[in-house]
Amino acid sequence: MLTNYLKVAIRSLMKNSVFSFINIAGLSIGMACSILILLWVWDEVTFNAYFPKYERLHQVKLHAEVEKGIVTGISMPMPLKDAIVMQDSRIKRIAMTNWGEGALLSIGDRKFNKMGMWVSESFLEMFQYRMLQGSAEKALLLPKSIVLTASTAKVLFGDEDPLNKMVMVDNKDEMKVTGVIEDPPANTSFHPDFILPYSYYELSQSWVANMKNNWNNVAVQLFIELQPGVSAEEVNPNVKDLISKNRTEGKDVSVFLHPMSRWHLHGSFINGKEDGGMITYVRLFCGIAIFILGIACINFMNLSTARSERRAREVGIRKSIGSRRKELILQFLGESILIATVAFLTAIIIVELALPLYNQLVNKHLVLNYASPVFWMLGIGLTLVTGILAGSYPALYLSSFNPVQVLKGKVVSGHGSVTPRKILVTLQFGFSILLIIATLVVYQQVQHLRNRDIGYNRENLMLIWTTSDIEKHYASLKQELLSSGVVESVTKSNSPITRIFSTNTLEDWPGKVEGRRIEFTTIATEYDYSKTMGIRLKEGRDFSPDFPSDSAAMVINQATVDVLQLENPIGAKLKMWGKEWEIEGTTENILMDSPYKPVDPMVMIMDPTWSSTISVRLGKSNDLPAVIDRVEKIFNKHNPAYPFEYRFADSDFEKINFSSFNMIGRLSNIFTALALIITGLGLFGLASFATEQRTKEISIRKIMGA
Repeated sequence: MLTNYLKVAIRSLMKNSVFSFINIAGLSIGMACSILILLWVWDEVTFNAYFPKYERLHQVKLHAEVEKGIVTGISMPMPLKDAIVMQDSRIKRIAMTNWGEGALLSIGDRKFNKMGMWVSESFLEMFQYRMLQGSAEKALLLPKSIVLTASTAKVLFGDEDPLNKMVMVDNKDEMKVTGVIEDPPANTSFHPDFILPYSYYELSQSWVANMKNNWNNVAVQLFIELQPGVSAEEVNPNVKDLISKNRTEGKDVSVFLHPMSRWHLHGSFINGKEDGGMITYVRLFCGIAIFILGIACINFMNLSTARSERRAREVGIRKSIGSRRKELILQFLGESILIATVAFLTAIIIVELALPLYNQLVNKHLVLNYASPVFWMLGIGLTLVTGILAGSYPALYLSSFNPVQVLKGKVVSGHGSVTPRKILVTLQFGFSILLIIATLVVYQQVQHLRNRDIGYNRENLMLIWTTSDIEKHYASLKQELLSSGVVESVTKSNSPITRIFSTNTLEDWPGKVEGRRIEFTTIATEYDYSKTMGIRLKEGRDFSPDFPSDSAAMVINQATVDVLQLENPIGAKLKMWGKEWEIEGTTENILMDSPYKPVDPMVMIMDPTWSSTISVRLGKSNDLPAVIDRVEKIFNKHNPAYPFEYRFADSDFEKINFSSFNMIGRLSNIFTALALIITGLGLFGLASFATEQRTKEISIRKIMGA
């Protein structure tokens, strides 16, 4: 019987090749879209699953009560590390890390800028990167040791064995290679090019050693591995008040553990509560996949029911010789599953062809893993669900024909299916319109944010990470850049204009209410900061060499004026870090953080020693490459040990704030267009069928002269 059903199904497909093609093409495109989306979703939901102790690893976070509500942070005071271990025996290991920094790795004359992390000894044992060489327990015990990724080791040493070789870091210290780890996949939170011991960080950075017993300043990240079977909820009450009990200021702080499984998908907090993250986009694209697959299935239903007359006599004959309705339903479902199987195989080919471009769009390296049982389980599941969903209504409708009426020729094609078909077509177009509206809304939101006034001029603004050599020769470097004729202004600061690296709280200000706590962005600058950035001053003045007292001066933005309720801000005294500062100027609000949020209060101080970024305002020119080449030569003269690497503020701002939105927008456009194509295929099939049914009418009209 199964063989007979298969023969009938194949004959039906071949006899009605046009409609079979439309059905298979629609389902193939729908399934290919779903597979591409599910590949992306799987990559997101398995984020950090590469680490074997995924379920037991947590990050230490804190909730701090400030003026605008509860803010959630990941910066911790260094003494908290030892205090947590002493507080709860259910904590197996704890690791301390910095935020990741760039460093120059040198082997002889070969120099490479790489990004690395400074971590405490237990980091490798906790995260269990796959060690290709060396021991996770011993690799970071000595301060002057370094662990490389396989790709970094290849760049530095080629095919030589890197273990126990020496690598120069930042032209200062030689470090012994004590381990090589496998390059982690992109869907992990940490993928450094190299790893250095935190003990070396303490030796090389004096400020780090000064923070070891300071509870008031936050400077590190902390990660915890819990004992098997222990949950974060059990440990949280024991660690909650550790910071508030030990610090002398800002005591409204509670510590908690955030599981690794929630870092990526649920990493956003608003007012102390989890409020989404990438899970929002995961849900969005799952919805798009369901819509597209639904549209493709509706096409199948419509064409199958519209062509019911072709199968009516077959149903009548089968019923008259004893076939039961259940058997007919199984037959028609089997046919739809066969079509879905052909569509799935076609979809696999489409996906393989589309993956290179798709990976560029989503900035991932997604592949179809044919060796994975999960892939085949999901593939078979998708095929069965699609086949049953698409074939269910046609199977129920066709199997309901009365054999007596059918064999007497009283069944009119599609009579009982017209109304449902109209409903399905309307629903299909409704899905498509909904996708179009969602795409337009996303586009308009992004455009609105892009057009927001950011308070400075990011055009022709070059950003360069500073080095020890640049700091030594900064004055002569700045002078030569200004004398070159291609640079309008130069300054340096503790963070680039596109990011915030430091936040602090003011201890006192005029009219302060007892217990009130406000968090401020802190920008340490050198002269010409406002001029270089194109920041508009509202009142007062900027920092100037003509005023030696500027070491105790502040420039604040309008958001600070508003939150402190200062009627006459110029000359007002503020207290921060136990020191009194005087406001000398106010500026318009400067957008340095996310464009999706209000501008935070900000204070600028004059501190040339606190620096991470050199900002160079280039003059307008029709030959930008020549201008960049001139700037590069000047930097190479004063900073010869480091490759010249730069970025522009506008592209940096775009990358930081809009890369995800741009990706979501592009994918939404593509999948919406494909949904419209599938809808168009279905409409074309119905129109073709309607034309087939009117051949006699067309013939008569032609005879009459039409």
